[in-house]
Amino acid sequence: MSGPDIAGDLGPADADLSDPDSFVGGVPHATFRRLRDDDPVSWTPEHDGGRGFWSVTRYADVLDVSRQPELFSCAQGIRIEDMDAEEHAARRTMMETDSPQHTRYRRLVSKPFNRREVMTYEHGLRLLARAGIDRVAGRQRVEFVRDVAQELPMRMLGRLLGVPDEDGPWLVEQGDALLGNSDPEFTTHPVGLVDTDEFRLMPFRSPAGIDLFQYASEQAKQRIAHPSDDVISDLLKPPPGETEPLTVLEFNNFFTLLVAAGNDTTRYTMTAGIKALMERPDQLAALRSAIGTDEKLVSSAVEEILRWGTVTMHFRRTATSDLQLHGRQIAAGDKVVMWFMSADYDDRQFADPFTFDIRRTPNEHAAFGIRSQHLCLGAHLARLEIRILLEELLPRLADIQPAGPVERLRSNFIAGIKRLPVDMTWS
Repeated sequence: MSGPDIAGDLGPADADLSDPDSFVGGVPHATFRRLRDDDPVSWTPEHDGGRGFWSVTRYADVLDVSRQPELFSCAQGIRIEDMDAEEHAARRTMMETDSPQHTRYRRLVSKPFNRREVMTYEHGLRLLARAGIDRVAGRQRVEFVRDVAQELPMRMLGRLLGVPDEDGPWLVEQGDALLGNSDPEFTTHPVGLVDTDEFRLMPFRSPAGIDLFQYASEQAKQRIAHPSDDVISDLLKPPPGETEPLTVLEFNNFFTLLVAAGNDTTRYTMTAGIKALMERPDQLAALRSAIGTDEKLVSSAVEEILRWGTVTMHFRRTATSDLQLHGRQIAAGDKVVMWFMSADYDDRQFADPFTFDIRRTPNEHAAFGIRSQHLCLGAHLARLEIRILLEELLPRLADIQPAGPVERLRSNFIAGIKRLPVDMTWS
């Protein structure tokens, strides 16, 4: 396979990567390609008056930054936004820490997300997926994001947290408000469009954090009175090897992070995958034929969907000292942004990266980060959820076709499709 395979063009070659509006029409792949070729570690001014940052766009350079936490620290934030000391102390999660703190936090909830444990969820996940598909079976017009993609991760998140199923939609709304904090559809206070100073001490600078903190507090009270086998109960225990539990603020921030990361990213990945497949009938037919007969090809398709979507488009690090990266002089304290989305379309790493190929191998994509201690905690669960949705949905469909315009999240952090109307013909 060769040549561009993305529907439409690759966007402008001069997009402002600091501006969420630059991503509403789709990822500006032409800009990333130009930077990879001509200026792979480039200085990026911020459109809102921020102090600017270095954009790292080649796969190999993103790998270098990821693997050197002593030079590129998470401790001052993983998003482009600058935070003062008070804001950082109030909003810090596992993601904004380096080892050994990061390891301490990660051990708290690692067991439910390790590969062996996740594999035990398969039967239950399959039942959840079938029930979700049954709810839309027979309908021709379906809004794929709301009606299909959000159902499985939403319900699985509820099981892991140990919260009632009826709370799921509300938790999804709060997660949308957090990760979609720059999109006016998802929040009353979109960052960059209105004054959000009153929420500067809340996660993601979002008013949703207030409601989630209250919800987390109520859930904590219930677990203290009646401990259970769920993630919330785990968070209330002292970390391994310690005698003191997390502080109330640490617990609240950890809970909020799980809500934000536990649904949206997988939902958006599933949606990107279905969109790619229905636009390529040959790939869709090959995958449908592989279900139940070729487990390796199904797994390969999941990895390509993850690469193609790369929903978390960037993470930031902060240089701990003066250093050089790809010939550019970086000063201590400079923000260094790893563009995973760009890395996953780097033709130095991936042959024909703009071709969607479910048989792609090797495929060491950056959708979950790259070979570092900060590799996504939920990677095994996300892979399983995507695979099960494909295995349960595709055999029941004779055809799936686009049925209206795609609407994308206003964000330069999360590559999310908010709406994907489709027409389904059921077998």
